[in-house]
Amino acid sequence: MKYIELTVRTTSEASEVVADVLWGYTEGGVAVSDYADVVMLQSGRSGVYWDYLDEALTAPRTDVLVKAFLDPAREGDIPSVMQELYACRDRAQGSLDFGTLEESKKLIDGDDWLEIWKKHFRPIHIGHVVVVPEWIEYRKQPDEEIILLDSNMAFGTGEHETTAMCVGLMQEYLRAGDTVLDVGCGSGILGIAAAKLGAKLCYLTDIDPVAVASAKHNAQKNGVEEKVVVSETNLVDDTSLKAHLLLANITAEVLAMLAPAAFSHLHAGGTAILSGIIEDRLPAVKEAFEKAGFTLLKERREGAWYALVWRS
Repeated sequence: MKYIELTVRTTSEASEVVADVLWGYTEGGVAVSDYADVVMLQSGRSGVYWDYLDEALTAPRTDVLVKAFLDPAREGDIPSVMQELYACRDRAQGSLDFGTLEESKKLIDGDDWLEIWKKHFRPIHIGHVVVVPEWIEYRKQPDEEIILLDSNMAFGTGEHETTAMCVGLMQEYLRAGDTVLDVGCGSGILGIAAAKLGAKLCYLTDIDPVAVASAKHNAQKNGVEEKVVVSETNLVDDTSLKAHLLLANITAEVLAMLAPAAFSHLHAGGTAILSGIIEDRLPAVKEAFEKAGFTLLKERREGAWYALVWRS
C-alpha cells in the first residue's frame, strides 16, 4: 500500500503536541526523528549501545521531524492538519516553541515504512519497569518488570517525558492490591504497568477506538488481561467506578475539565497522578484540582512538561 509521508518540522519540546495532532488524521503511524535521541544513544543512557552509527545522524540539529503516514485518499486533510497545528501554537502563546512548522510531503511504499518505523524504537528503562517493543530481544533482570508493546501500538511508548514521569511516580505511590483507573489509556502502557507492579484490578478508558483496540491487545500480550478491563468510554459517563489510584496522561485542558469527576472516582485518601501539562497550563490544572478538593503532594518537571501528584 502507498502512503503520503507528511513531515512537519518542529522542536523537541513541541514534538509530542505535533504528534498528537497528526495521530488524529492517520492510522498508518507517526514517527518522531529527534537529534536528542541520537545523543542519548551515543551516551549509553538509553541502555542500548551502538558500535556504529551513520555519521549523517550525528550532525547537530535543533529541529525535530514529525512524520505522519496518510492514506492517499486523505491528502485533502493536510490543510486541516496544518490549521490545527497553527491553532495549538497560538494557544501556547509562546510558552511552547513550535519551531517553523514547515511541511513537506512525498509518496512512499507502505512496506518500506513499516520496517523503517520499527528502527525508531528501543527498550526504555523507567525505574523497575522496562518497556520493550515486541520485535526486540531483551533479557529480563531479576528486579525488572517488562512491558511488551506490539508493533500495532497506537499511542504511548514510554519515550516521552510525560509517560516516563507517570510510570516513575506510579512506582512511588502504587500499593499492592490497589484498584487503578487509567484515563485516556492510549496503548495501555500505564494501566498494564500498574497491573504488573501489583495492582489488583486496572480499568483503562479511552474515547478513541484505535487506542482501545491497542490497549486490549497489549494487555493480552503482557498476560494481564484478567486484571485489566478496557472500555471505550469517557470517565465522566461512568459514575460507579472507584479506584485507589488514578492515572491520566492527557492534555491540560482535558485534565482541568475532568477534575471533579476524578475526585468522585477516587476512594477517600486516593492518589491521582497527572501529566501532559505545559507550564502556561499548570495554573489552570492546579486551580481545577484544588477546587475539586484535591491536595497537591508532588510536582515534577522533565523538559517542557510537568507531572502532578494529588491526594483526594
